[in-house]
Amino acid sequence: MPRDHDDTDLDSVDRNILAELQGDGRMTNVELARRVNLSAPPCLRRVRRLEEAGVIRGYHADIDPVALGWEITFFALVGLESQKQAVLDAFEALATSWPEVRECHMIRGGGDFLLRLVARDTAHENELTARLTNAPSVLRVQTLQTIRTAKDAAGVPIG
Repeated sequence: MPRDHDDTDLDSVDRNILAELQGDGRMTNVELARRVNLSAPPCLRRVRRLEEAGVIRGYHADIDPVALGWEITFFALVGLESQKQAVLDAFEALATSWPEVRECHMIRGGGDFLLRLVARDTAHENELTARLTNAPSVLRVQTLQTIRTAKDAAGVPIG
């Protein structure tokens, strides 16, 4: 997404706003303004400017997948038969259409795509792996199942 801002356009107040919202996107504008030492109207203007510039891409709830029956998180390293743009685009469209694919990254080195998927159980994981393996232009799939997650931080470091 094109942005109107680059990193140098953000002052310390913008960075404080981003850090606070990244930690708790549900707080009211009044609370945010208090935390960053602004009055509410200029704080809201800054937030809107950051949203319009694409620096703030959205707000979401952090859902526990296990609480909703998604017992397994795994990664799939996918190698394609060709790196022609049409092949890459077709695989990307396929992978992003699956609700179980939570992240899809085109990568350099070791494969063409890295996917993060969720599955309800081992049988579901095996089904997803088979679907990937049998997808058009897929040459190889290596899956890596998550045993535990020591850190799962949203966003980026803001400094």
